[in-house]
Amino acid sequence: MAFDQQKADEVCIALEDGASLRKAAESVGESARTILNWTRSNPEFLTQYTRSREIGYLQLADAILNISDEYEVEVKHDGEDVRLDLSATAVARNRLRVDTRKWMLSKMLPKIYGDKLELSGDKENPLQTVTRIELVAMRKDGE
Repeated sequence: MAFDQQKADEVCIALEDGASLRKAAESVGESARTILNWTRSNPEFLTQYTRSREIGYLQLADAILNISDEYEVEVKHDGEDVRLDLSATAVARNRLRVDTRKWMLSKMLPKIYGDKLELSGDKENPLQTVTRIELVAMRKDGE
């Protein structure tokens, strides 16, 4: 399919809203493969697509907060008392949703959301390397 700027703009808007590439492409009647081909053949669209992806991933970070704050409650009336129970199923589902988004962010934007490993000491106790050399006596054949 030939490049279509109007469809490309619509795909980028959907990506910025957090849609997957497959859903964004389907929304304009194209396949994900076609959209990726457009990025290869059109450098301007590649820049636009890349920025839209970054914005969409940042939307995922916001979604994590929304999911964490979300709760489904079951109201049970016991006479005049009202008891609110959190559904264990809803909590488990939200945990999975958050964990999936956290994993995606750590892979898609590792500089921002990836695991960081820092090896350093402080001024009083800097890191030191120790080299240990062992001398081992060699046996003569027959001994």
